[in-house]
Amino acid sequence: MSFFVGGLAAGAIAVTVSLLLRLFVGGIFIPEIESQTLFSLTPGQVESQAVERFGPLAKYSAFIGAVAANLILYGLIGLLVGLLQKKKRLPSKGYVLNAIQSSLVAYIILLVISALLLAVTETNVQVKLDSIRFLAIYLVPANIAFGFTLSSFYERIVLLRRSSITVTKKEDTSKIEIDYKKRLLLRAGIASAVALPILYFGLNSLLVPKKEIQQLSPSLSALLRSKSKAPGFEDPKLGSLLESEITPTDLFYRIDKNPIVPEVNAQTWNLTMKGLVNKPFEINYKELRDMPSIEQFATLECVSNKIGGDLISTAIWKGVRLKDLLEKARVKPTAKYIVFRCFDGYDVGIPLERGLLEGTILAYDMNGAPLTSEHGYPVRAIVPGIYGMMNAKWMTEIELVDKVYEGYWQRKGWSNIAKYNTHSFIIIPGNAPIRKRFRNLEVSNVNGTVPVAGMAFAGDRGIAKVEVSTDEGATWKIAKIKDPLSQYTWVFWNAELDLTGNNHKIVVRATDKTGKIQTDQIQDPFPNGATGYHTIDV
Repeated sequence: MSFFVGGLAAGAIAVTVSLLLRLFVGGIFIPEIESQTLFSLTPGQVESQAVERFGPLAKYSAFIGAVAANLILYGLIGLLVGLLQKKKRLPSKGYVLNAIQSSLVAYIILLVISALLLAVTETNVQVKLDSIRFLAIYLVPANIAFGFTLSSFYERIVLLRRSSITVTKKEDTSKIEIDYKKRLLLRAGIASAVALPILYFGLNSLLVPKKEIQQLSPSLSALLRSKSKAPGFEDPKLGSLLESEITPTDLFYRIDKNPIVPEVNAQTWNLTMKGLVNKPFEINYKELRDMPSIEQFATLECVSNKIGGDLISTAIWKGVRLKDLLEKARVKPTAKYIVFRCFDGYDVGIPLERGLLEGTILAYDMNGAPLTSEHGYPVRAIVPGIYGMMNAKWMTEIELVDKVYEGYWQRKGWSNIAKYNTHSFIIIPGNAPIRKRFRNLEVSNVNGTVPVAGMAFAGDRGIAKVEVSTDEGATWKIAKIKDPLSQYTWVFWNAELDLTGNNHKIVVRATDKTGKIQTDQIQDPFPNGATGYHTIDV
């Protein structure tokens, strides 16, 4: 047990060194690999239920669990080294040699386990090979720290045990045994006291990076003010709703497979165009930004979003048309799908015809500023009409292929068609989760005649009509609809309803511009996105 405790304490030092490298140098943190492997092996339906119940906590809990598992692994390595030394499989020949032996054992075990985890992780072969090469170097400092810390514990244990053997029969050897255990625990406690605060604050900065409250540029603010003047939306209670028609970047939802946000260096970044093209090429960040650009409003929604959920946001994006790059590459007639591959190993495919649409862009700016790391810096795809999982972030490669391509989430069972379902949510009044995407929403007084308002979305099909009911769908009142920011965004709706009395059940439904009314059939997000009416009780 002494060796296990020593291994835990030395492991805390090793994990701390590894975390500091991750924070200040970059690279790979072993718990990231462990948690991403777990995500890769988790069926899509299970993952969807976890996201629905726990939100981002599901991913963060898996990551913290991976950190704990890493510490326990180091404890077991300490136990193994102690047993090997006890059985003289590893000769005990002084502090430095013992430290080197312990470091080597830990290094080999961690490298083998990491390589095995990468082998089963859902990512491309080149990313795996590059990660293993990097790990071979990255693991060295942490495991040297482990070995030398562990050796200092063992040296103390050996010395105390030798002293307990050489005492006379009249002396109480149990007191010496207790003494060396106390000293071991004291040393382990000191090591933990050094490591744990660094681990706590370091992990917190990785998992919950500080966000600055974004102030929209004067031009964007003026644009919103001009568009907020819509008939039927004059009530001051709707002001805060209209102010976040463009979602501030710090409130914009984030869902991806990474527990820690990837950091990409735009100075060394390149985008590769390859596959079924006549002129494959690479383009760097500056060259991409120098190309003719467009600005476009577009709403993104996660396929995991539940009815009334907060995994939906709208921004103005700036970038280059994907079709301009495809024209530059001269796509071959046999090409059918465009495959996006990303810095974090993520991949997804979209039909070629989607990539050729005017609205499909490779965005490098969001809400008037360069993309943040959370949202795909330096470049991400914006593909109107299909769920957010098809809008790849941190892009590094585009490949044209001659068959339907199933990406990371599709291999786990999610839809590969991924067209947005027509749906509508009530934002005012009530406490629906979607309210998180709006700043300074007031709690409305629901007595008497009050405005009931919300949003509706149908991807690139647009919204033709929104209806609201207070009698569980027996009768419907047509709501006023505000002109959308673009054909690719949500629309806001508003209806004045008499809510006099104690209890009211408000229901909303939308009709898209193809004439299709959203279904009232309740369906969970997996695998095609949630459906059903949004209902609130007030």
